[in-house]
Amino acid sequence: MQKGNIGVTTENIFPIIKKFLYSDHEIFLRELVSNAVDATQKLKTLAATGDFKGELGDLTVRVKVDKENGTITISDRGLGMTAEEIDKYINQIAFSGANDFLEKYKDDANAIIGHFGLGFYSAFMVAKTVDIVTLSYKEGAKAVKWSCDGSPEFTLEETERSDRGTDIILHVDEDCKEFLEESRLQGLLTKYCHFLAVPVAFGKKKEWKDGKQVETDEDNLINDTCPIWTKKPSDLKEEDYKKFYRDLYPMADEPLFWIHLNVDYPFNLTGVLYFPKIKSNIDLQRNKIQLYCNQVYVTDSVEGIVPDFLTLLHGVIDSPDIPLNVSRSYLQSDSNVKKISTYITKKVSDRLQSIFKNDRKEFEEKWDDLKIFINYGMLTQEDFYEKASKFALFKDTDNKYYTFEEYQTLIKDNQTDKNGSLIYLYANNLDEQYTYIDAAKNKGYNVLLMDGQLDVPMINMLEQKFEKSHFTRVDSDIVDRLIVKEDQKGEELPQDKQEVLSSLFKGQMPKVKKTEFHVEAHALGENNAPIVITQAEYMRRMKDMASIQPGMSFYGEMPDMFNLVLNSDHRLIKQVLSDAETACAEKLVPVESEIAMLTLRRNELQKAQEGKKDEEIPTAEKDELSDVEKKIEAQKTKKENILNGYAAGNKVVHQLIDLALLQNNMLKGEALTNFVKRSVEMI
Repeated sequence: MQKGNIGVTTENIFPIIKKFLYSDHEIFLRELVSNAVDATQKLKTLAATGDFKGELGDLTVRVKVDKENGTITISDRGLGMTAEEIDKYINQIAFSGANDFLEKYKDDANAIIGHFGLGFYSAFMVAKTVDIVTLSYKEGAKAVKWSCDGSPEFTLEETERSDRGTDIILHVDEDCKEFLEESRLQGLLTKYCHFLAVPVAFGKKKEWKDGKQVETDEDNLINDTCPIWTKKPSDLKEEDYKKFYRDLYPMADEPLFWIHLNVDYPFNLTGVLYFPKIKSNIDLQRNKIQLYCNQVYVTDSVEGIVPDFLTLLHGVIDSPDIPLNVSRSYLQSDSNVKKISTYITKKVSDRLQSIFKNDRKEFEEKWDDLKIFINYGMLTQEDFYEKASKFALFKDTDNKYYTFEEYQTLIKDNQTDKNGSLIYLYANNLDEQYTYIDAAKNKGYNVLLMDGQLDVPMINMLEQKFEKSHFTRVDSDIVDRLIVKEDQKGEELPQDKQEVLSSLFKGQMPKVKKTEFHVEAHALGENNAPIVITQAEYMRRMKDMASIQPGMSFYGEMPDMFNLVLNSDHRLIKQVLSDAETACAEKLVPVESEIAMLTLRRNELQKAQEGKKDEEIPTAEKDELSDVEKKIEAQKTKKENILNGYAAGNKVVHQLIDLALLQNNMLKGEALTNFVKRSVEMI
């Protein structure tokens, strides 16, 4: 038996491996099994070239667990090793000390990936002692056993083994007993080894017999050695792709469609990317692309390879040219990553363009699922916007679809305002905004449905991209002012009567937290609604942006501002005004007379002060003007109180307000109950 030391000091490779190379204990199984697969594939290569003339036989890599003895064994019938090769690949990897090892490989991770020695050392993350029992395929080789307890000391001795290949035996440490559970190992093998290129068996399949599970003679194979991304697209059918998707994501809906990646220059990349049904909540859909290196699972965090918006896709990418850190646990920066990212973006946009051109009906049917994905891409990547703007769609409230160019042509004649700007009208809730949509349609306007999660930032971007264009929600103003084509010439109420109407309704508006109402009167036509509630486009859009974009929380804290527009042409509004003027005449006449007299005096004082500097105006005149203005405000307040007192008992005023609030889903709680009671009484 040979005893030895694999390094010069106790500060060797093992603590460095644990601290820097392998951040997750479970990685050990991936490394050891993939090394066994690597040894098997190399033997197959030697057989193919004639350098190995023996029988290959069963090449299955086997994983066994012995809970009673606390061991995990990974066995293969690959190349095996001689004592000299153990010394070369196991001992000398750390001979020069851990720091030299890290220095040697820090700039060339690919030189280490798949290296037996490196993968082997991950075993010490979970094992207190590791044995290697191996017999080389070479003629005349002798079986040897290597043992080490994680210190720099090891033993190497001849042993008995009848078959070529290698057994790695892990004597599991006390704090890692979880890995002796069959279910835990099964899960890890499925996660990391599901697509290795050589059959991997974990014990035997089990079946129920006499009320309990018993082992059969059939191997429990855990991997698919030839997944679809390793095959030619021409050899695959639609059902093959769907079946693979179901295997990857058993609980998911069927994908919309997919892209088969297959390129060998200037880098190697294969894979299949699926377009899932995406409607909302981007974050829940991320981390669904699995990255492999030669069919060895690496990670499902592919932000470094795939552009951010494409992380919404599902599927598999496999490339030996993607630079990984030494433990294959995360990506490293490299020019190839940029090339691969650009290639994937192009393949995605080309595929979408192809579907749009060849089967527009199918594309439109899938648009609601594709929309968030495409919008996200256009918002975050300029080159994707340039491509996607040719096939991205608008959907209107009649469920008709248009490209950007088609829609501009549709609305340019009827929805261009007096300044030559094209006005895109939109709604984000068909039911809540039905009245406004209907009013716009009656004017001959088309209304887009923009109810997606990213439509607010999309609107902001498109206003910058489109020439002389504005987006306006249909409830942002009365219909006649949504698209102003000429200066308004309608007959409006005199100012004093508008003020009376405003006072009657303003004082009866409900007190809603973080909500303010501005009341105004306009001639909207006798056949239109008596009251319309609108919300200005700019402030509402800023508040919407505040909910999804950091740095805009200021707008989110501001109150909601609504306009209550009274239709002075409607008979009910006219009746309220007439009744109020009659009922309040006796109280209002002296107040209005006083206001008129004070206003006249204010005008005289202001005229006398015109053109004078402040120091030229006598203090007495300044004081009188200030006093007159205060008296005017006091009389106006008195007038408002008179009108408010009348309106408080006017059921029609309250009913009209509540109807407008109800129409906008703003009537709730006690106010809604009072409205129902009042409605019954009035009927």
